[in-house]
Amino acid sequence: MAVVASAPGKVLMTGGYLVLERPNAGIVLSTNARFYAIVKPLHEEIIPESWAWAWADVKLTSPQMARETMYKLSLKNLKLQSVSSSESRNPFVEYAVEYAIAAAHATFDKDKKDMLQKLLLKGLDITILGCNEFYSYRNQIEARGLPLTPESLASLPPFTSITFNADDSIGENQKPEVAKTGLGSSAAMTTAVVAALLHYLGVVSLSSFSEDQSHGRKDDSDLDIVHVIAQTAHCIAQGKVGSGFDVSSAVFGSQRYVRFSPEVLSSAQNAGMATPLTEVIYDVLKAKWDHERTKFSLPPLMTLLLGEPGSGGSSTPSMVGAVKKWQKSDPHNSLETWKKLSEGNSALEMHLNTLCKLAERNYNVYESLINACSLLSAEKWLERANEPSQADIVKELLGARDAMLGIRYYMRKMGEAAGIPIEPESQTHLLDTTMSMEGVLLAGVPGAGGFDAVFAVTLGASSKNVTKTWSSLNVLAMLVTEDPRGVSLEEHDPRAKEITAAVSSIQLQ
Repeated sequence: MAVVASAPGKVLMTGGYLVLERPNAGIVLSTNARFYAIVKPLHEEIIPESWAWAWADVKLTSPQMARETMYKLSLKNLKLQSVSSSESRNPFVEYAVEYAIAAAHATFDKDKKDMLQKLLLKGLDITILGCNEFYSYRNQIEARGLPLTPESLASLPPFTSITFNADDSIGENQKPEVAKTGLGSSAAMTTAVVAALLHYLGVVSLSSFSEDQSHGRKDDSDLDIVHVIAQTAHCIAQGKVGSGFDVSSAVFGSQRYVRFSPEVLSSAQNAGMATPLTEVIYDVLKAKWDHERTKFSLPPLMTLLLGEPGSGGSSTPSMVGAVKKWQKSDPHNSLETWKKLSEGNSALEMHLNTLCKLAERNYNVYESLINACSLLSAEKWLERANEPSQADIVKELLGARDAMLGIRYYMRKMGEAAGIPIEPESQTHLLDTTMSMEGVLLAGVPGAGGFDAVFAVTLGASSKNVTKTWSSLNVLAMLVTEDPRGVSLEEHDPRAKEITAAVSSIQLQ
């Protein structure tokens, strides 16, 4: 029986750079772009050749990249050994597989371990698929002579093959990179694989969205296990301990996030070759994970838009390195800038939370005002407030805008001081243009900034006008919007239904 799990991509709306250090918070929105992992047995029966009970077969397929990798899994030390060419290896999936199986060994009693052994001897057949929104298809759209519009994106088949940027390969051993859109594909992929495997092996019992809606999720302890294993696999595969907001949102959905102390992963980082993997994972599961997450999502009638400017991506690790270098060389000014950024982030969060409360208090008043403001530029919003309750809503909307302008100012200042393009001039021009449009509440560069993408938050039905204007400025509006849900079991193989068509109908109404 196949198990299919999915996990969402993310947009870090506030907290770029700050979220790397406790106790700074970031607001991260999960999206409708999802990564899928399908896990099923490779063989119907335990094959006679497995007489030694020492190895299990593992097949990893990535149809979009036209790759298939075969592994042998040692049932003794739970390590994978590739028997295919090393070119097609995926360290994120490899660690996800090893750590999920080690988690089963670390938590099961003897009877369950015997069942686990039999299940593993049937082999593992793992398929990974990422929604088109994780990757840049600008070149394919232009090659087909189509306009740079969401409709053109929607015309591509779901899980379209990915072309490699061959130009990016340097030297003979460098692999060409895939053009990505900055939605956190490695975190979503790792989380989906971990979730599908842990459910398949019986370590956790996950539910689907429909089950959650009908019963309500009872507790998060299973999700906590998925989170710990996915965070560990992702950090070790990356070769460094990041802030983890991307994995946290892939597991739990949209949230306000404060990172965990990096020490919780010390047992995994420092494990020598001789340390049994079950021991390492047992320590990680028992460690004091001190991250904080609070549920968060955009207020009603607000839409998250993401645009791809097509000016090439940016290297987040090198940008983070430059900011850290600047912090060391100029502690006084860098601390002051961080303080101002932190205040701006808190203010934006407060205004958005207040708007949620005002919508709850009197939805009809809120709805009519948001719809009226969606047709006007921000300086005219106050004119539409005919009574105190409407004035309160406009005050919060304008407060959120001011907070965003402050965040952008200090992000630019930090970029200039660190010598990196956090909000490059081309992006500044695009964001200013976007923020002056009717019905636009916010616009900014997500996460670490650079040339990857821009985001906007629009009111009511104004998003269509924004995507049209973006197209005229050579910015491709992606079929991405906020979906606050995290990891989930799926009822079917996603290739059986037209996901992209469903996504585009949400976006293009």
